[in-house]
Amino acid sequence: MIFGLDLGYGNIKLYGAAGGVVLPSRVAVAGRAAVNDLAGMNAAEPPLKITTSGRSYYVGDRAHEWGRPIESLDYERLAGSPEIIALTYAAFTRYLERENIPEGTGIGVMVGLPLQPLSGERDEVEGTLAAVRKWMRGVHVWQVDGRTYRLNIEDVRLTSQTTGALFDYLLDGDGRFIPERANQVKEEIGIISTGFNTVELQVVRNTAPVQRFTAGATVGVRRLLELINNGDLWSLGELDGQLRAGALNTRDALPVWAREVQGQIEHVWGRQWERFAHIIIVGGGAVLLNGYLTPRFKGKAAMPDEPIQAVARGLYKLGLLQEQQKRGRK
Repeated sequence: MIFGLDLGYGNIKLYGAAGGVVLPSRVAVAGRAAVNDLAGMNAAEPPLKITTSGRSYYVGDRAHEWGRPIESLDYERLAGSPEIIALTYAAFTRYLERENIPEGTGIGVMVGLPLQPLSGERDEVEGTLAAVRKWMRGVHVWQVDGRTYRLNIEDVRLTSQTTGALFDYLLDGDGRFIPERANQVKEEIGIISTGFNTVELQVVRNTAPVQRFTAGATVGVRRLLELINNGDLWSLGELDGQLRAGALNTRDALPVWAREVQGQIEHVWGRQWERFAHIIIVGGGAVLLNGYLTPRFKGKAAMPDEPIQAVARGLYKLGLLQEQQKRGRK
């Protein structure tokens, strides 16, 4: 049993045979008891509460309204921080509500990571990958509403989030190459992933990255929220919630942010994107920027049907492909 897991900073995304889970990547430390049953006030439904190793965390939508926000956007969070563990458990909780996994079943997880911690000195990159494998591989136990969940992750495979976007485009739901796209692996395909934390660019030819066209920068959706957050009155998670609810005025900040994103693309690709066969645009930020990004590539660019879920779905498809290849070698 294989899963695709996109450890995004805006949403954590999980995809398996029963479909996908998208959960806002907000975590807060659960503290004192909530105030309830006040006359004249609506009852507030609490967010998902994950308890593990004796500590409890609110996770997902409204988490920052219920507890003390944990809002670290550095890459060290990927290496087994309390918030990434709580988010992963929350995503699997939502999936297990949909499809039961018999206790003791060993599963495999294809994990998508940002480009920046995968770049740089080899020893540093290997250290990051080893740290992710260390906390993720093994038996995991957590509680939600008095119920105990157990998950046995036997196999952890690590790649970039942009790789997930590529294979979502190339493969069908069974992990097989879409006939009309199979030959495109020999051509240059550009990928733009606009997430909460970063905008990542990658170009792939023969399923190998073209290094000079591959880069990431922290000008994701967080930058839009920072432009709006005068005086730091809100946590980024709270502003993100307002943005998703359509309650945040982005009229003045959105064009400024769009120019920053376009500037990053111009810096890395220049006009050489004109030689690419196709450009895939994914991520939650891609939805916000669609009117700014897609038209500039003169018909070469397109978004998948689910741009937020595309990376996790592509990682799942890639896992299926590798399983088929493994069976074929036996």
